[in-house]
Amino acid sequence: MAVSGRQTGRPTLEEVAARAGVGRGTVSRVINGSPRVSEQAKAAVERAVAELGYVPNRAARALAGSRTDAVALVIPETEARLFAEPYFLDIIRGVSSELADADKQLLLTLVRSEQERQRFEQYLAAQRVDGVLLVSVHASDPLPDQVRALGLPAVLNGRRTEDECVAFVDSDNTGAGRTAVAHLASRGRRAVATITGPLDMYVARCRLDGYREGLAEAGLAADDGLVATGDFTEEGGRRAMRQLLDRRPDLDAVFAASDVMAAGARGVLREAGRRVPEDVALVGVDDSAVARHMDPPLTSVRQPIEEMGRTMARLLLQEIAEPSEPDEQPRRILPTELVVRASS
Repeated sequence: MAVSGRQTGRPTLEEVAARAGVGRGTVSRVINGSPRVSEQAKAAVERAVAELGYVPNRAARALAGSRTDAVALVIPETEARLFAEPYFLDIIRGVSSELADADKQLLLTLVRSEQERQRFEQYLAAQRVDGVLLVSVHASDPLPDQVRALGLPAVLNGRRTEDECVAFVDSDNTGAGRTAVAHLASRGRRAVATITGPLDMYVARCRLDGYREGLAEAGLAADDGLVATGDFTEEGGRRAMRQLLDRRPDLDAVFAASDVMAAGARGVLREAGRRVPEDVALVGVDDSAVARHMDPPLTSVRQPIEEMGRTMARLLLQEIAEPSEPDEQPRRILPTELVVRASS
């Protein structure tokens, strides 16, 4: 059979699982000596291993106590965006602190092009890391599935779709949008606009869904003229805010799907002579340093970003030690909360 473009006669973990009539995760547990396997399944796996002559590289390394003790954190963004946005830095901080406690090395990788993605896949195929964490993944990104196909555990920050098949840690993004609109409506705002993230990202669609749910619960009519698409950058927030003012100059509130976009919107409102919050109330998401340092300070829906990073790392370490079945991938959704400041 072919693996990563090379020919090899070595049987695969999937072939052992098929011969034994169990899932891939069960085979991994047996090979790694986990007690979380029935005697019947253990006997079937051991029989299949013997019949096929299966000795996988990763399992052999694990049994020999010679894992790489390294984890890759993959962010498909440029260096400029990585260091400009507090979100990524907080995720890195949470991941690195958890891995340091476990005495694991963190490999930070930026994947900015198809060529870099292919190079990274080759790196993974060489078995130089024990698992992969992925941040800021778009709906069409094949990398999570490619990582899993290589037999490596993976955990996502967020999800690609509602039916995500890879382990993930997310926050209550729909609740974030709903909470923001409820707050603005409670302050008497009636023409509430939103600046979304890129709509090929599930997180952006969830925050937009929450915005619409919040409007309905407050008895406010939905209006496509009050929705502008951004890209989670400050410049994207500026562009979207200009569009909103052109379309609906009567708007009196804006829910921006990130603090960074809210900062861009704030600049445009100031240029247009709109006072915050007197003329236009403003709410963001993340409760980052950006929110605290804006003028006026920004009301924001806090998501526990560092804790998300720590949770991702913990789940990955668990998956490295004892892989889950494909249909039992761990999922965590962390709560959000509104932090009210002077902008609303």
